[in-house]
Amino acid sequence: MIELINSIRKYNFWDANPVDTGYRRTAYTDKIGQCIGNKLIKVLVGQRRAGKSYILRQIASKLISQGVKSENILYINKEYMELITLRSVIELEELYKAYLQELKPEGKVYLFIDEIQYIEGWERFVNSHSQDFAEPCELFISGSNSNLLSGELATLLSGRYVKFEVFPFSYTEYCGITEQEVGINSYKKYLQSGALPELFNLSGDEMKQNYISSIKDTVMLRDIVSRYKVKDIKLLDDLFVYLVNSAANIVSVTNIINFFASKKRKTNYETLSTYITYLENSFLVHRAERYNIKGKDTISGNCKFYLNDLSYRNYLYSGYGYGLGYLLENAVYLSLRRAGYQVYVGTIKDAEVDFVAIKGDRKLYLQVTLQLTEEQTVEREYRSLKLIDDNFDKYVVSMDDYKIPTNEGIEHLSAWNLDKVLGS
Repeated sequence: MIELINSIRKYNFWDANPVDTGYRRTAYTDKIGQCIGNKLIKVLVGQRRAGKSYILRQIASKLISQGVKSENILYINKEYMELITLRSVIELEELYKAYLQELKPEGKVYLFIDEIQYIEGWERFVNSHSQDFAEPCELFISGSNSNLLSGELATLLSGRYVKFEVFPFSYTEYCGITEQEVGINSYKKYLQSGALPELFNLSGDEMKQNYISSIKDTVMLRDIVSRYKVKDIKLLDDLFVYLVNSAANIVSVTNIINFFASKKRKTNYETLSTYITYLENSFLVHRAERYNIKGKDTISGNCKFYLNDLSYRNYLYSGYGYGLGYLLENAVYLSLRRAGYQVYVGTIKDAEVDFVAIKGDRKLYLQVTLQLTEEQTVEREYRSLKLIDDNFDKYVVSMDDYKIPTNEGIEHLSAWNLDKVLGS
């Protein structure tokens, strides 16, 4: 194991080793930083290649800048070739003991384990060391499967954790990394590209297309097919294409069955429901349930799905007939989720409200439209919000570069200013 420790030195901060920490994502590091200094396990979840590894390294770097000795920090990424043989909790424990023997850290150890779901029995290690009073250890872990690191977390970690969902770059981060000014031109470029971090190191659409295709295939094969023993891989792939094509539209499993039936493809409700859950668990898509605004409860059945990143549409399936409005609605959904809101599709009387966003005691209602240049459009978009008789904030978000006066308490917002309003 000592040899293994030496092989991962280059990934750690020991001996003033210059570790690549990428573009600073302070929205995440500041939020996680507020939770440091206790026995809670910090859990980062999100799609593969969304930037979890960089955030973990940024947190480690920040700890060092605050006075923590580099030898008190151990960073392990299960996806590194050097750690390919690290498969079980016993081997993880041996690696940790070898680190303690080799580096001899004094005081609390800060342990970062990336893509932990590939280590069988990892929860036993995490639970044990997070509560160890004799050898204090604060743990930060990440994973790319929401079923493993969300639905099962309460059981696996006995409630001793705090979770952070990592999304691709926000528009604010996009402007920061590309050094563009906030406004309509940069926002259009944002909508027509993608926001996965590695994309910004690639030149040319062909290279970006190949990269996004490889990510999709890896997620499909490693995070879904391999984990869940999926039998009909073609159906899974076609289902994803369907959801990309139908994003921001109300759909149901019955709709999907009928679609495949029209293509002479046989499937059933149970299989499709299961496959959709797999796509959600791998963070490729997100579900927005319908919400009865007056009754204040969710409505089962039909819902909307949104992409985790617009690159899937822009680089893989751009031939579909959806324009900028489709991309805008998806981007607004992601902005709300990044800001920590639970997001629903609202219904009131015979009208639909694009988004009902809830975080704690704060609630937002949002309509999203490409432009408000026609009186008919203004009337339609404002009508549903006017039906809501509570005092929570109401917004109409558009791509107009001018501001419409507040109407019956409803504020008009240019899309590129949304992050500022949400505080993200």
